[in-house]
Amino acid sequence: MPKSKRDRPVTLSKTKKKGREHKELIVGSIRQAVENYGSAYVFTFENMRNQKFKEFREQLKSSSRFFLGSNKVMQVALGRSASDAAKPGIHKLAKLLKGNSGLFFTNLSKEEVERLFGQYEEYDFARAGSIAIEKVELKEGPLEQFSHEMEPFLRKQGLPVRLNRGVIELVADHIVCEEGQHLSPESARTLRLLGIKMATFRLHIVCRWSPDDFEVYIEALDLSDVDSS
Repeated sequence: MPKSKRDRPVTLSKTKKKGREHKELIVGSIRQAVENYGSAYVFTFENMRNQKFKEFREQLKSSSRFFLGSNKVMQVALGRSASDAAKPGIHKLAKLLKGNSGLFFTNLSKEEVERLFGQYEEYDFARAGSIAIEKVELKEGPLEQFSHEMEPFLRKQGLPVRLNRGVIELVADHIVCEEGQHLSPESARTLRLLGIKMATFRLHIVCRWSPDDFEVYIEALDLSDVDSS
C-alpha cells in the first residue's frame, strides 16, 4: 500500500532562518541607537567568549549598547555613503565594519571608552585551531594531578601513559604543543586538563564617530575607501 503524502515525519530540531523581517528589526534598532547615543564606535574582537562578552555588555547597559551580527546589515543601517547616512558622517563607520567587528553606541566620554576597552582582557582556555603562545612539554614521570580513572582518556589525547600502582605515569617526554603552531583538538583538551590558558579575549577600538568628529584608532587599517566627506 503506498504511503500517504500526509504522513511525513517532521524534524523538530529544524529552526526557521532569520529572514527579511529580522534584518529590518536590526536595522531599525541601530538607527534608533544612532538617535539615542552621543557617539558610535566600530570595534574588533579576538578570541570571542560569549559569556564574557555578555557580562561586559551587561556592565555598560545603562549607558551604552552593542551590536554584533552581519556586517552588511549593520552597514545598511548606518548608510554606505554620505547620501544615505543615518547621520552626517556616520557612513564612515560602515566602511570599517570588516571581519570580526561590531558597533558600540554610548553616552560615555571618549576617555572612559578608551579606558574600558584598553584595560579589558579575559583569559580562557584556547580552542582547537588556535595558535599556541608557548611550548608546553611534559616530562617523563608520574602525573599525580590526575586520578587513575583518567588514564584511558589521556591515552586518547596522545599521551604515552600507563598505570603504575594506581598512579598515572608518563613513560616518555611528551610535547603537548609548540609555540606558533595550531592546536589540535587533543592538544586543546590536554591544555584544559593542565589548567593552562592560552587565549585572551580582547576588544579593540577601530574608529569613533560623533556629530563633530571622526577618529581612526588603528593606523594599520586600509583607509583608501573612507572618503573625507
